[in-house]
This record gives sequence, structure tokens and C-alpha cells, in this order.
Amino acid sequence: MSEMTKGSLELLTHKNSVLLLVDYQPSMIRSIASGDKVAIKKATLCAAKAASILGIPVVLSSINPKQNGEFFPEISELFPKQEVHARPVPSFDAFEDPATWNDFVKSGRKKLVLSGLWTSMCFGFTALHALREGYEVYGLIDAAGDSTPEAHEFEVKRMIQAGVVPITTETLVSEWMHDWTNPKAGELVKEVYTKFGAMIGLR
Repeated sequence: MSEMTKGSLELLTHKNSVLLLVDYQPSMIRSIASGDKVAIKKATLCAAKAASILGIPVVLSSINPKQNGEFFPEISELFPKQEVHARPVPSFDAFEDPATWNDFVKSGRKKLVLSGLWTSMCFGFTALHALREGYEVYGLIDAAGDSTPEAHEFEVKRMIQAGVVPITTETLVSEWMHDWTNPKAGELVKEVYTKFGAMIGLR
């Protein structure tokens, strides 16, 4: 069993992972045709809110905000001390931006939870970059989308073949929480599980 495979068997926790969200901007989501835009945005908000509640490091990266619009404030305002790195060179690979890369590396964590718009470009290229650098990458699939269903589907397959572990928002948040004895469980139920309606609707 390879070290990468062994790593993927270890559960994600608030102590061993980082969340990177790439290019959640108005013009990027307007062009999504691979899935429901509202559901994609809800899944992203759900993951971000859970990260904010559990104190998980978050890195935010945007591409050409003057043209594509600012990073969704519903997400960025959850992390008032966290800069949204507008990549000075509009690369599809967010990690080609030193500020984004350094913000991730300084966490000292090996498990990267990643999603972005679009799947076939900024999400996929950034994931492959992290794999090449030896990190364990978890692709948050239901928070991503692309211009066509095929573009999304086949980039997901490519990432999985390369070693990205696919994950959904419900699994991610539940894995981070671990069990119902977590002292943040009540807040997660109130602010994540029910509010965004992306997962089990506990009332």
C-alpha cells in the first residue's frame, strides 16, 4: 500500500486539513451548465461555514475579479482575516500564484480539500499541482461545476485517475465533525446541516 493510499484512509479532521476554494465568482458560476447552480453554491457555502465553525484553515483564490466579479462575499466574509488572493497572472492553476501557494503551505498540513470553478480548468489543474508536490488531495465534487456536463465528468475522472480522492460536502462536514459529541455539533446543525439545506435536514 502506497503512502498516498494510506493517507487517504485517515479521516479528515479539523487538525489535519486545509480548505481551498478557487474562483467562486459571479461570471464563473453564471457559465455553469453541468449541474444546478444553486445546489453548487449551497454545497460550497456549507463547506465554508463548517470550516469557519471548526477553525479549519481556509485559502481563497480568485481570477481576474475586475472582469469576473469579486469572490462571493457570503464566503469571504466568513473569514474576515483571510485575504482573497486575486492571482496577478490569470493562471488556471491557482498554485502558480505564490501568495495562494504560500498561504496553503504555511498551514503545515498535508491534506488539501479543494474545489473550484470550473472543474476542467482551475479546479483540476490546481489539484494536479498539489499531487505533484506530494500532498493528499480531496476533491469536493458537489461544490464544483463546468460549462458542460462532459467537461465536469471527464475532469473528475482524470483527477481520480491521478490520485484525487472524491468527496461530497455531506461527507466532508460529517468527517470533520466526527461524531455527535463534538462540542461544535449543535452549531453545525443550526448553521450548516439545516440552514443551507445541502445535507440531512435535522430540525
